[in-house]
Amino acid sequence: MTETPRPAAFITRPPEKVLFLCIHNSARSQIAEGFARSMAPASAQVCSAGSEPRGVHPRAVEVMAEAGIDIAGHTSKSLDAVPWADMDTVVTLCDEGAQACPNVAGDVRRVHWHLPDPAGAAEAVQLEAFRELRDEIRWRVASLWPRGD
Repeated sequence: MTETPRPAAFITRPPEKVLFLCIHNSARSQIAEGFARSMAPASAQVCSAGSEPRGVHPRAVEVMAEAGIDIAGHTSKSLDAVPWADMDTVVTLCDEGAQACPNVAGDVRRVHWHLPDPAGAAEAVQLEAFRELRDEIRWRVASLWPRGD
């Protein structure tokens, strides 16, 4: 039996083509895409999609603006609208996204970040839930492209 080689760790080979996938492509994956576009090398291809896209959540736009990143022009996209089959890394940000992830080649890294949906938080604490999520995603995305200082 021939074993498929395991993909390299992120620290040794950062993604060159990454897809952030979440069910609605409205908050978690949009925030991840925004951070990745600001942190990844210019040569990296970055996109996000959802299995049931519903539009970018206004709170996601708001908290990313607080972080100095403009995602106001982002749109929710379905998997059919992005080149998912060309990706070397697929990051799912919710359990539904992990289940909806298409079958990818054996050498594609699949990473799952189980993150809560901030849109489900009570209105009184929703903005804070989005900020906490933003900060968690910033840290995780930064780990994909570590900087050698």
